[in-house]
Order: sequence, then structure tokens, then C-alpha cells
Amino acid sequence: MRLIKNAFLTATLVILPFSAFASTGGISAGDTAWLLISAALVMMMTPAGLALFYGGMVRSKNVLNSMGMSFVTYGIVSVLWIIFQFSLAFGGDINGLIGTFKYLFMGRNINLVYPDTHVSVMAFAAFQLTFAAITTALISGSVVERVKFSSWVVFSVIWSTIVYVPLAHWVWGGGWLTKMGIADFAGGLVVETCSGIAGLVFALMVGARRGFKREAMPPSSIALSIFGAAMLWFGWFGFNAGSAIASNALASNAFLVTNTAGACGALSWMLMDWSVHKHPTMLGFASGAVAGLVAITPAAGFVNNVGAIVIGFVAGIISWIATGYLKYKLGYDDSLDVFGVHGLNGIWGMIAIGFFADPKVNFARGLIYGGTHQIVVQLIGVVATITFVAVGTFVSGKITSVLTGGLRVDEEDEIKGLDVVVHTEKGFEI
Repeated sequence: MRLIKNAFLTATLVILPFSAFASTGGISAGDTAWLLISAALVMMMTPAGLALFYGGMVRSKNVLNSMGMSFVTYGIVSVLWIIFQFSLAFGGDINGLIGTFKYLFMGRNINLVYPDTHVSVMAFAAFQLTFAAITTALISGSVVERVKFSSWVVFSVIWSTIVYVPLAHWVWGGGWLTKMGIADFAGGLVVETCSGIAGLVFALMVGARRGFKREAMPPSSIALSIFGAAMLWFGWFGFNAGSAIASNALASNAFLVTNTAGACGALSWMLMDWSVHKHPTMLGFASGAVAGLVAITPAAGFVNNVGAIVIGFVAGIISWIATGYLKYKLGYDDSLDVFGVHGLNGIWGMIAIGFFADPKVNFARGLIYGGTHQIVVQLIGVVATITFVAVGTFVSGKITSVLTGGLRVDEEDEIKGLDVVVHTEKGFEI
């Protein structure tokens, strides 16, 4: 009797842990739980982290408008993604260029497993939705303080559909770059390079802010920006580690190298400020952290911590030069440095994979590990993305301009500030 009792107890102790993480139709409870948590982390990055980061950097008369652009973008993309965008990005493949309407309205087969994963289509769609939203919202930082709110709304609808969706399919949804073997773990092309190039093109189309390079444009609240950057850093763990689409060792690697690169980017920007300007600015530290996090985004699932240190440290220097000198030398008004932080470091992170990808981490083999093929694939992906996004953004901007009667507010409204003019509200009472 005691033998039977002990056997039953042993079997129970063995079975219970597995049943707690049981799969239903191939769906892993553990992987799904991690993916949904990651989706929640990334969701917070747009209407909270990015909104605060951007809102703190603009002038006080435009803080609410700038934050609102991030917030409203999340709402717009949330609806479009469910109706048709997810299906076109991840629903099958047509000639390597676009998906199908397989998942239109996301209304059927809620227990369907997404291919090559152990999570449901619903969970995967929720996670990818947050990427589409933040990519579109990032662009707003290049045109804040002078773009019409109505133009931004229309642009978000058009751009997310004709630019983001096809690129996401090419890289992650089984498109031609997927088939070529591109290594982009969490969005070096799809999110960072894409938003940075789009931001630069759209800023050039809208034109510079009145008084750019002639008038001081002090930030409304550096404290808000630092808090926003901290929220972005926190959410980035979901961004990168969640992109393993599983609760496993690869997710753990992505988590740790993300933190390493973010810290290195923050420190290198601060050191540049300290050595050149003799003051370690906190906005510089926060911006450097974002730069490092951007650069590690595509590489998080391919490099080890040694690679992350180099990638993050270089990222801070790249953005420090781009935001402090390059944009003023070339004369483009990328208001909140979307190109200088996201675009350039998205490109750097993609190319860095070709050098530092550790085959012990994932499939890619970088140059320092004896591989030559991956760097070629990475460069092809970068050039294709820059070209496609630049053209697609220009087309999106032109269509928006026709539909909304121009892209920017008039001079009087710009001087007055968009919080009161557009929203009849104030971000701050001063």
C-alpha cells in the first residue's frame, strides 16, 4: 500500500509541472504567457514611454500635441492591424512581396497555432501589433511642432499600410528577405531603419520649424523625457526578449544583451558630452540609452555580451555626432532626432550583426567568427529598406498633402502653439 502511495505521489510531482504548462493544440502556456507579457511591455512604450520622451523634448506650447500624436497612432494602428494589416504582413505569402487575407478581421480559429511557434495566432498578432504602432509613432518625432494633426492622422493610416506592412512581411512574414536569410531579430530594419528614414523624408517634405537654427527651442521638461526613456528601456525587454516568441535561452540572451547595450550607449553619450562640453547632461544619458537599445534591437538574438558592449558604445557616439553636428551641418530639421538615433543606429545594428553574430547564439555567423555570407545579406537588406521606405514615405506624404490640403499648420498657429490651436487644451499651465 505504501509502495502504491509513493508511486502515485511521485507521478503527481512529475506530471503537475508539465500540466501547468500544458499545450492545447500545440500552444504552449509558458511561451504564450511570456509573449503576452512582452506585448504588454511593448504596448506601454508607445502611449506612455515614447509620448513622455517626445513630450518632454518639445516646447511647452506643443507638449500635449506631441504626446497626442503617439497616443492616437496607437489607437489607429490597433484597429487597422486587426482588420487587415496583420493578415497582409503575416498571413501567408504572395511571391515574397505581401501576405494574403488569411487572417482578415482576426475573427476565426482563435486556437490556431502560428506557424513555427508554440503560440496562438491571436497572441502573435497582439505582439506584432505593438511593433507596428511604435514604428509609426516614432516618425512623429521628426515633424512635431509644425505638422497638422489631421495630416498626421491620415499619414499614419496610409504609411502604416503601404510601407510598414510590406516591409514586415519581407523581413519577418516569409517574404523575400526572410528567404534570403536576413538576420533582424526585433526590428533593426522593420522598426528602426524604417522609422528613421521615414522620419527624415517626412521632415524634409514638411519643412523646418520656424526659427530652426536661429531661435532657442528649450525642452518643456527634461524630467518627463528621462522618465519616458526609463519606460522605454523597461519596455525594450519585451521588445527584444519577446521576439524569441518563446520563454527560452534565446530570450534570456536577448534580455541581457539588451540591457548591456543600452547601458553602454548611455555611458558613451554621457562621456562625449562630458569630454567635449564639460557637462554630463542627463538628457544625453537618456538619449544614449535609447541609441544603444536601438542598435541592439536587430542583434539581440544573434550576439553575445561582448558584441553588445561594442554595439552599444558605438551607438551612443554615432547619435551624439548625428544629433549635435550632422543635422545642423546638413540643415535638416529632424526635430527629435528620429533619423539620428533610430535610423542610423538601426543601420549600424544590422551591419554589426554581420561582424559580431555568434553562431552559438543563433543561425548567423559574423566575420569575427569566420562567416562572410551574413554581412552581404545584411547590406542588401539595409539598401533595400532605405530605398523602399524613402519612396513609400514620399508617396504617403504626397497623398496625405492632397487629402488634407497641405502638411503643415500656418505660421500664426505655429507661433501660438499646437496645444491650444488644435486641442484647445494645455499640457502645462504656465
